[in-house]
Amino acid sequence: MSQFLSYLLILSFFFFFFINSLGTNSSPLCQPYYCGKVNISYPFWVRNEIASDQQYYCGYKGFGVMCLDDLAVLELPGDRYYVKNINYIDHTLALVDIDVTTNQTCPRARHNVSLETLPLKYSSMDLNLSFYFNCTSDLAITVPSIPCLNIIGSNQQSYVFVENHEPGDYDWSKNCKEKVVVVVTETQINTDNLIGGFGRAMNDGFVLDWERIKDCVTCENSHGYCGYNATAEEFLCFCNDRIAHGNSCKDKQGSKWWKYALGAVSCLITVVLILGIIFLINRRRMKKKYDPSILLSRSISYDPSGTTDQERGSSYFGVHLFTYNELEEATNNFDSAKELGDGGFGTVYYGILRDGRQVAVKRLYEHNCRRVEQFMNEVEILTRLRHPNLVSLYGCTSRTSRELLLVYEYIPNGTVADHLHGDLAKPGALPFPTRMKIAVETATALAYLHASDIIHRDVKTNNILLDNNFLVKVADFGLSRLFPTDVTHVSTAPQGTPGYVDPEYHECYQLTEKSDVFSFGVVLIELISSMPAVDISRHRHEINLSNMAMNKIQNHTLHELVDPSLGFESDCTVKNMITDVAELAFQCLQYVKEMRPSMAQVLEALNDIQHRDYIKDEEISISADDVVLLKSDPVPLSPDSALNWNISTSTTSNGSR
Repeated sequence: MSQFLSYLLILSFFFFFFINSLGTNSSPLCQPYYCGKVNISYPFWVRNEIASDQQYYCGYKGFGVMCLDDLAVLELPGDRYYVKNINYIDHTLALVDIDVTTNQTCPRARHNVSLETLPLKYSSMDLNLSFYFNCTSDLAITVPSIPCLNIIGSNQQSYVFVENHEPGDYDWSKNCKEKVVVVVTETQINTDNLIGGFGRAMNDGFVLDWERIKDCVTCENSHGYCGYNATAEEFLCFCNDRIAHGNSCKDKQGSKWWKYALGAVSCLITVVLILGIIFLINRRRMKKKYDPSILLSRSISYDPSGTTDQERGSSYFGVHLFTYNELEEATNNFDSAKELGDGGFGTVYYGILRDGRQVAVKRLYEHNCRRVEQFMNEVEILTRLRHPNLVSLYGCTSRTSRELLLVYEYIPNGTVADHLHGDLAKPGALPFPTRMKIAVETATALAYLHASDIIHRDVKTNNILLDNNFLVKVADFGLSRLFPTDVTHVSTAPQGTPGYVDPEYHECYQLTEKSDVFSFGVVLIELISSMPAVDISRHRHEINLSNMAMNKIQNHTLHELVDPSLGFESDCTVKNMITDVAELAFQCLQYVKEMRPSMAQVLEALNDIQHRDYIKDEEISISADDVVLLKSDPVPLSPDSALNWNISTSTTSNGSR
């Protein structure tokens, strides 16, 4: 009897998968792809291998966007440009010349923008700047030249003018060796201070208008994704079967009637099989019943409260269950004016509960299987942790609620990112002792997580909250991963924030505690530099702050990295502490994870820096080279290292799992 049941089940599974292979459950072509914060969708397409499904047939010829280190790059004829934004409503494209960003202080215009046959045109917001290089000064000129572009020791000068405003008494073509016209945004140009302001305008880029050869609203409304055959000049609409169907996915329904017929037959056969199995089971009159504990464990594996709806329980893992209406009332119907932040998984709102408590309500973007898993993961992790430097979870909605909502304690003083380089940033407002306190408390929280076999996976200054006393509260465990105690790493697709992601994790898909250590190294550099982790206006090799820091430290130019307001040049104790923090960050940012210290070791080093008597230490003069020679530690030291680190990276340490 059991063998017969097995045959029936196997047959039903084979038939089910056969029907599905003919159906429409596969992932369609040409879905939107995010490169950093830039949405690449029709008529643009991805040229690199990160999103292999998006090929040339997903958009216009010449509209292929490369994704390099989470930065979108568009190649116009002969030149490359950073894509700052693509506005699919206004049909505008904001670009920055890569060559211009290599010199922020005095950008050199090297070529004219060429659109050729692309369906692009200059925006009404654009303005042309005319540059004249290496001009002889034998004629009287009443306008100033650009000092930083002039050739030293030569009578040749360089000039910049707003288009059609050149002086008429000078023969430019005869007296200047080169003319280049550069497009900038008109709103960024100050004609009264053109010499001093042209650099910023060039770094801010320009705007192009693009036109859709055919609007794809009809296709999108039928749950398809738009594409374009440039050879045949034909619009395409890709559907779930990965085949293009005219203008809409509805166009395929008439020719695919047989799939629906097979689907109906499949359902009928499945029903018959199920009824047959039930009948056979009743015939056998099994006396054994399922163990209630097994049923309970199955229920809990799907719903952490062990309940099917809110009415059957009042908590998930012991946290309070809120109703949707209660949180809607607390946030004034999720008023946009009450938004506290916007992350990769949801928007956070300020709210006041009926009992008067101030809360932060995270509203997840979507209510699908992945988001439910994310929701349950965060609830499970937060409720098992208790630490003064971790944000507290007050409760959540039921997983069957119309929206998935998490309710946290409200932390009133913003994020570390806000105070370093955001809306709350003010020179001198965050002195170095406060920054050291933030570093120590953040490291304490992360070391606690690692000791609890949990990897945060999204350590960044935007996830480090501060109360009014600048007490750290590490937040956003949505990407956290429970770490099995019997393995050395977890293989998983890289997730996190550009600029903070462990490069070895990104390359090898191996998540370890050392991935958090790398991200924390970036946080340490932010604390001493007040610079953001990613900034496309910086030199191309310094867009990622981690790359900039490693180069500055290795080249003995740490002073170029440090925030001038911290007193690095004027206070000897601060200088020594910052140097030691930079050395610790240097070790955290090592490419190979085995070369990085564990979080427990990082915390120990930070405590040593915070409480060390640097004045007494200065009485003993030991050069950095002497320290390196005395060390047997395999962790590389930076050239400016002056601290005798007691860090070991043996495999017995907690961070080397």
